[in-house]
Parts: sequence; C-alpha cells; structure tokens
Amino acid sequence: MDFGGTKIEAAALDADGRFLARVRASSPRSYEAGLLAVRDLVAEAERQAGVTGASVGVGGPGSPSPITGLMRNANSTQLNGHPFPADLARVLERPVRYANDANCLALSEATDGAGAGHQVVLAVILGTGCGAGVTVGGRILEGRNAIAGEWGHMPLPWPTAQEHPGPECWCGRRNCLELWISGTGLARDHGERLTAEAVVSAARSGEAGAKAALDRYVDRLARGLAVVGGVLDPDVIVLGGGMSNVDELYERLPGAITPLVFSDIFTTPVRRAEHGDSSGVRGAAWLWPLSP
Repeated sequence: MDFGGTKIEAAALDADGRFLARVRASSPRSYEAGLLAVRDLVAEAERQAGVTGASVGVGGPGSPSPITGLMRNANSTQLNGHPFPADLARVLERPVRYANDANCLALSEATDGAGAGHQVVLAVILGTGCGAGVTVGGRILEGRNAIAGEWGHMPLPWPTAQEHPGPECWCGRRNCLELWISGTGLARDHGERLTAEAVVSAARSGEAGAKAALDRYVDRLARGLAVVGGVLDPDVIVLGGGMSNVDELYERLPGAITPLVFSDIFTTPVRRAEHGDSSGVRGAAWLWPLSP
C-alpha cells in the first residue's frame, strides 16, 4: 500500500517484484474513511491477483511514535494522533508493517533499483512536500527515535537575506526545506500561479522569471543535499517524486553540491528513481521479506 495525500494505491507483487495487480483510489479526507479505503483496495488487489491473506506493507506520511504508537509528522494531518498501523491491522484482520513513504522509496531503490548494490542509499522525495529515507546494507535506517531521514523539516541551509526568516510551515516552524524544494515550493517561489511542471516548461522556453526560479531551486536543493551529504556521505542519491522528472537536476546538481561539501571531492552520483512512482508501493511490499 502507498497511502498518499492525493491517492492511495494497492499493488500485489510476487516474490520477484512483478506486479500481479494495481488499484488506486482518491485519498479520503477523514481518518475512518481512509481506513476503509485501504481495506477495500487490499481486497480488490487480492481479488485481481487471485490470492487471499497476503502480507501487507504500508508506506505513508509521517511515522508512529515508538513510545505511544500514535502517528506524528504526517502532512496528511488527519493521521496524526491516531494509531494508524494498529487500526489498519484491525480493519484488515492481519499484521501490517508500516514505514514512512520515503523509507519505502529508499528500500525499493536499494533492493533492485537505482541504488542496488550500494551500501548507503539516500532517497529523496520531491513532490507536494519533501522527505528522505536512508538504507544501509539494504535495510531501512529508522534511528533510535524513528525519525532518520526527516529532512524536509530541517531549515534551509545558508539562507540568504531574502530567504530569512522564511515562510511559516504547517509543522509550526519557519523556513523548512519542504517549503523551498518541493514542487509546491518551486511553484510558490515563481509566484505566477503556475504548477511546478509549467514553471520548468517556461524555463526551458527561455522565460526569464521561470529560469531564475529554477536556478534558485537547484541552488536550494544543492544546499540541502550538501548538508546531508556531509553527515551520511552516501554512495548514491536517488530522487523520486514529481520533481525527479526534471532532467536538469541530474545535469546541474553534482556541480552545485560539490563546492558546498567539506571535502576536496564529492563524487556521489545523483540518479532518478528507477521504478518511478512505483517505488513507494514496491518498497512497502519489501517491508516483509527484508525486515527482521
């Protein structure tokens, strides 16, 4: 299961990662309706795949607190404060494994995607919001407090005078990376009520304002990646989400990151997620065979 802010997807995979079924629905706004939507999608995916009682992994926003089991940090805010994984297990009548959607992206790409064969994989989602997940040796790095990879809500590094103090975030803080380097952030920064996709298209056509906005976007994304690079020194950086489809990022980011890292070299490649928008749901499925 991939539980997103705009859609929920269920996919049935075989042991080799091949899709046997895929079904989607719009994300309900209420908590209870979300639980029932997951239940119905699982049933339909099992029906199409001709199986029953399949193991269920779920990737979604935020994470359950290791102390209370209640969700926190989810930008689908109706989940926060609820025991979402436990309630999913109740309505599905089976055990459920849950992980942050960026962790699922990282796991999918580390297993058989753009990060396969690498020890440390940093996977970044650049969509409506932004987040990151980390795998080490093919396993998700969750951290003691289950917040490893909560990259979207660290402040924008090295802010300019024009970027300070920064806009207010839904999390209650200011200047979070999510506000700058998500697709939504690019659109907001351009300021002409265009989608991020339209801003990129206008930049490619030579429109000065769009080109300047895309330049600022690349610079800000490079700053964010440089800070994480200095902590993790990953073997590969994998980009997912809508902005991962912008070819210019792969051409420009390596040169923009390198001068910001405290090193004489930074040869870490930046790659597009090999499985695209399928990575989240694939990674959720892999929570079972690859988790202890």
